[in-house]
Formats: sequence, structure tokens, C-alpha cells
Amino acid sequence: MTNGIEAKRVADTSIPSGLPGAWALEARGLGKRYRRGWALRDCSFRLPAGRICGLVGPNGAGKSTLLGMTTRQVEPTEGELRIFGVAVGEASVMPRFAFLGQDKPLFKRFTVAETLRMGSELNPGWDMAAAERIVRSGDVPPHARVGTLSGGQRTRVAFALAFGKRPDLLLLDEPMSDLDPLARDEMSTLLMAEAVERGTTVVMSSHMLTELEDMCDYLLVLAGGRIRMAGDADALVPAHTLVTGVTRDGRLPAGLDGHTVIENRVQGRQFQAMVRPNGPLSGDWQTSEPSLEEVLLAHLRSPDAPPLYTPGARVGAEGTRTA
Repeated sequence: MTNGIEAKRVADTSIPSGLPGAWALEARGLGKRYRRGWALRDCSFRLPAGRICGLVGPNGAGKSTLLGMTTRQVEPTEGELRIFGVAVGEASVMPRFAFLGQDKPLFKRFTVAETLRMGSELNPGWDMAAAERIVRSGDVPPHARVGTLSGGQRTRVAFALAFGKRPDLLLLDEPMSDLDPLARDEMSTLLMAEAVERGTTVVMSSHMLTELEDMCDYLLVLAGGRIRMAGDADALVPAHTLVTGVTRDGRLPAGLDGHTVIENRVQGRQFQAMVRPNGPLSGDWQTSEPSLEEVLLAHLRSPDAPPLYTPGARVGAEGTRTA
């Protein structure tokens, strides 16, 4: 799931799990309840420092709630959340993260230069050289007002504000959903380059599954307000097998009974099933390794499937399977 740049990045920034700060995010029994019910519940996971993590789930899955609690905009009902080993409620975590939402709230009447100057006034560790480099590399006029910029240019200015803060953790909530394919590719390249250079941990919520496959080496999958999968993308996907064959009296073959079937579809006499094998798969069928998109869609369509964690991602999650 990772390209050469990402693989080098993981190798360069990985931290032994026994050291303080090894986990950029650590949630234990995290939950948020509103009047209408639980938006997030029993959320427990670990995200190692220095990774690019895709936060995946349908609308209403709890993604924005999780990001809101991480950015201290939402108060948890239960559980705890730590950023680099420090409780999220502590004032000392504020300089360590930056948040960029889909709406990119910038002052439209400010010029680009004024916007960056505002960033320097509000953030003690501001890196003006980095912020100006991000803007300049996109040929964004420094004296242009933000309201006159294109969508791609505004996103670049927003990224400049985020990276200018020099955060250890960058939180992104659908930051590129309103961009055309060319601008999205440009912003993705920018994000990867800046994150690699700084060793920044990134958590990015996105509905663009192919985008996540190209960029992310770690996954958090939410459905129904609960964690469905968490861990290294390169381990989560190979833990699944796509099985195609002929049904027996309209049902799946008995040979699949001992395995975890995430999802199955029957058309005529043919079936296709997304399976997490509990041992060797042997039978009169065809098997293949699914893509990341196929695995994610199967889990999102089957929120009652047993959750899956890779080693290190699991925190007090009893009754779950490890890939």
C-alpha cells in the first residue's frame, strides 16, 4: 500500500513502542453520547507516531466526532484520549497538533501575506519560511485576497497555515473533497512531501478510497460509531481473501463455515465472498487477493463483522481478532 517515499518515511520515523511518545494517538474506551444516542462508543486504538492514517467510514460513522474530540472541540462522554502520551485536555498538547477542516475557514478579505502573518502572530513556533515555500511553490500571489483565489489555491494557503505551525500531528477532515482531480493530485503531492520532510503524523478523513490507497500506510475504519479495523494497511488487506465459486442449494459451501465471512453476494448459482481465513482455504472455488477498496467497502457494508486489529493497534479490545 505504500510507495517508496512512504516506506522510507516509515523507516525513518518509526519509534519503538516501549518509548514515551511512541503513540501519536491512543484512545481507551472513548465514547460520545448525544441526546439521539451514541455517536462513538468503546473506541480503543493506537496510532504510532510518524504514520499517515486514513480515517474511513460512512456518514454518521463517528469520524467527525473522533476528530472533534482530538481537537478539543467535543467533550468525551467516557474514556480517555492521549496525544503523544499526554491527555488531550492538557494545555501542553495544543501546540502539537493542527486541524484543517473541509470548509477551510480563512478570512476572505485578508491577503495571502496577511494570512501567513496572522499565523505567525498566533503560533509561537511558527515557521514562516515553510509557509511561504508552500504558497510560493503553487504560484499563489502573496498580495491576492483569499476570496479571489481558486479552490486549489485556497487549499494550498490552508495547508501553509497548518504546516507553518510545525505540528507533530496534522488532522484533516475531507480537506480535498471540493477540488478537481488535478488540484487534488497537486495537494496530495504537497501533503506527502511536507509530511515526509517533517516526520509529521497525519490523520486524514476521506471518502476517496483510491486516494487513501495511494497515500496512507495506516487505517482506522469506523462504522456504527465503533472501530471495525485498525492498523497497518499492508497487513489488513492480505488478511482477507476474495473467494468466488458455485453455491450449494443457494448457500455458501460448507467449506467456508470455519472461516470469517465478512460479506457475500450471490448471483444465480455464483457467489463471491470476502473472507478472513482462519486457516488454509481449500475447496472447489477460486481465490484472489482483494484491493484495499474492496476490503474497505466490504467492511463498511457489513458493520456487524468482527473487528480486526493489527499488532500494536489494539488497546484493551477483548474478543477481537489480530491480523
